[in-house]
Amino acid sequence: MNTTHEHAPNLFARIGIRTLAVLGEMGAMFLFLLHGLWHIFTSPKQLRKIVYQMYFIGSKSLLVICLIGLFTGMVLGLQGYYTLIKFGSEGLLGTAVALSLIRELGPVLTAIMVTGRAGSSMAAEIGVMRITDQIDALEVMDINPISYLVSPRIAASILCFPLLTAVFDVIGIIGGYLTGVAMLGINSGIYFYRIESSVVMSDVAEGFTKALLFGVIVATVSCYQGYYTHMRKDGVGPEGVSNSTTSAVVMSCVLILVTDYIVTSFLL
Repeated sequence: MNTTHEHAPNLFARIGIRTLAVLGEMGAMFLFLLHGLWHIFTSPKQLRKIVYQMYFIGSKSLLVICLIGLFTGMVLGLQGYYTLIKFGSEGLLGTAVALSLIRELGPVLTAIMVTGRAGSSMAAEIGVMRITDQIDALEVMDINPISYLVSPRIAASILCFPLLTAVFDVIGIIGGYLTGVAMLGINSGIYFYRIESSVVMSDVAEGFTKALLFGVIVATVSCYQGYYTHMRKDGVGPEGVSNSTTSAVVMSCVLILVTDYIVTSFLL
C-alpha cells in the first residue's frame, strides 16, 4: 500500500516536469520567432537571401507538390464519385473536390510535404553549422546568426507556402476533373459550375490563412531545432543533428495538424 502511494506523487511530478519543459520550449520557440521576424525588417541586404530561400523552399518543392496534388485530386474524385452516386448527387463532385482541397487538404498536405523536403534540410543545415562552429564564427565576425540564417528562411516560408498551396489546389482540382469527367463521365460543365457556385472568397482566405501559419511553424521549428542542436541531451555531434532533424519534422507535422484544427474551429 505504501509503495502505491509513493509512486502516485512521483508520476504526477514527472508529468508536471515534462509539461513545464514542453511549455518552456514552446515559449523559447515563440521568442526565437519574434527575433527572426524583427531582423527581416531591420537587417540590411535581406532581399537576396530571401530570394534564394524562396527558390530553395518554393521552386525546388514545386514538382513534388504538383505530383501529390494531382493524385490527391484524382483520389478525391474517385472516392467522392462512388460516395455521392449512392445519394444520386454525383453532380456535386466538383464542390466536394474543390472545398476539400481549398479548405483542408491543400494547405495541410502542402505544409507536410514541404516539411519533409525543405524543413528537414533547414534543420540539418543549421545543425551542421552549429556543431562545426560556423555559427560561432559568424558571431566572432559580428554577423548576427539569426539575421543571417533564420530571418530569410522565415520570410521565404511566409511567401512560398500560400503560393505552393494555390498550385496544389489547382492541380488537385484538375486531378479531380481527370477522374470525374474523363474517366467516370460526369459532365465537365457541371463539374466546373459546381466549383464556381460553391467556392467563395472566405474558403480561399481560410486556406491561405492556414498556409501562412504553417509556413511560420515549419520555418520556426526547423530553424530552432537546428540552431540549438548543441544543447540537446539525446546526442551530440552528428547524432545530435540527426535527432534535431527528426524532432523538427515530427514537431512541425504535429503542430500543423493541431493548428489546422484550431483555425478550422474558429473559422467555421
